Amino acid sequence: MKVLLSVLLAILVCDQIANGYRILGVFPLQGKSHWIMQEALMKELARRGHQVDVVTHFPLEKPIPNYTDISLKGSLPQVTNNITAVELKAGLSTPSISKFFAIAGSAICALLDHPKIQELIKNPPQDPPYDIVIQELFTAPCYLAFGRHLKVPIVTTVATVFHDWLNEVSGNPMNPAYIPSFFSEYGQNMNFKERLTNFLMTHYLSWQMHYYMNTYQLKFVKEHFGMDLPHIKDLYSDVALYLVNSHHSINGIRPMTTNVIEVGGLHLKDDNPPSPEVQKWLVESKDGCIYFTFGSMIRIETFPKEMIQQIYASFEKIAPVRVLMKVAKKEDLLPGLPKNVMTQSWFPQISVLKHRNIRAFITHGGTFGTQEAIYCGVPLIGIPMFGDQRINIQNYVNKKVAISLNSVNEVTEEKLTSAINNILKDPSYRENVKKLSKKFLDRPTSALNTSVFWVEYIAKYGNILQSPALNLYWWQQCLLDVYAFIFVVVITVLYIALFILRKLKNLLFGSHTCAKKDNAAMKSKKNK
Repeated sequence: MKVLLSVLLAILVCDQIANGYRILGVFPLQGKSHWIMQEALMKELARRGHQVDVVTHFPLEKPIPNYTDISLKGSLPQVTNNITAVELKAGLSTPSISKFFAIAGSAICALLDHPKIQELIKNPPQDPPYDIVIQELFTAPCYLAFGRHLKVPIVTTVATVFHDWLNEVSGNPMNPAYIPSFFSEYGQNMNFKERLTNFLMTHYLSWQMHYYMNTYQLKFVKEHFGMDLPHIKDLYSDVALYLVNSHHSINGIRPMTTNVIEVGGLHLKDDNPPSPEVQKWLVESKDGCIYFTFGSMIRIETFPKEMIQQIYASFEKIAPVRVLMKVAKKEDLLPGLPKNVMTQSWFPQISVLKHRNIRAFITHGGTFGTQEAIYCGVPLIGIPMFGDQRINIQNYVNKKVAISLNSVNEVTEEKLTSAINNILKDPSYRENVKKLSKKFLDRPTSALNTSVFWVEYIAKYGNILQSPALNLYWWQQCLLDVYAFIFVVVITVLYIALFILRKLKNLLFGSHTCAKKDNAAMKSKKNK
């Protein structure tokens, strides 16, 4: 009987693998924070029996079945624990499009020359061939050429909210009256000045993005794929699906076409438990514990001495409340760390945030970290620095689950202490974040299951979900031609109506006037 069950199980597993798809994952961005989403998706697809080949800077430490790394490790410096205060001050904190593209655009496209990617382009596997391509869509659309080159549909992942510059190329409606721009810090209820600024920012950002993409990336597509395109935007027509790391409960209500799917929190899963040392620290934090990190990219220890001293003074003031503080290199940290603060180079973040003694999360406002805080029901204190961090924090401030210190330059002992005390002493923050957590997690199925379903759907049926808006020019989408036609018709009808009225007036009143003149003339003759 046991042998029979084993045989049946083997048949089922083989059948699942045989019916699985061959999937190429292309993730050339070297940012660890973005990779979290892609890794979770590709691992799950492999677990479900699909054969996945993954182009990445972050190969798996432990191999898993059906998953093959095509490693780019070492080809570009990984953006992990290496952004210093000097780099932030030099301009990374401001939304400079040219800098943005230097980091995450042209330099990424240049990797098309990498030997392993060249091998994929020139000799893609044929036994079996790829059924679908999955890639992150950030600022390197040059990689969209893989879809056309391999003649397969593309599924893209968007690690943040849907970008301003994607609406035009996806046919997704965008209304700056209530949808804030990617780099703004507005909510959805904007006054006139904010709507005006948001309108200009949205369209300027979209125009600049497409300008830089076309100017600097089209040459890579022509050189490596042999495609002579008029505009790099043409490649977006091969995108069948957008998996977006957002959710209406935290990012607001937005119009989305059928091929734009919200999967906010796709990466969420329980971590391994903390180390015995950290676990002991948390358990003994009877008065509560604050978790403090600026994510996987920024090195807190490189910040100015004065700022670190302000943070130390604030943490010392809130004792006996304790603090867990992530520091990449403890040896570079300013001396004088308060006794109620523990530092480590890494913490299992979700396990820490889930601990009953954690009272608040001090964060830079990254998408993944803030989603994890909402998942665990922990209020936030935001110190945004660049990118979408401002709008992320502002979203949570508007929902009354966070306090913002506006920027890293405004961190003082007084402001930080005040923010911590407000979170600790006002129970409404914790009550609100618990309610928000329930809304965020209340779904028919998990974000990961949703993502896998739609990937398999596209692999099965192809590029069938695109908006018909892509077949129209922008002025046709806005119905400007219809409005113009109606305007001309109305003006023409009014003109004809006025013309007829004048003629009738002349016929009716003109003859009466003439009769009066004739009568007057007759009377004049008689009098003579």
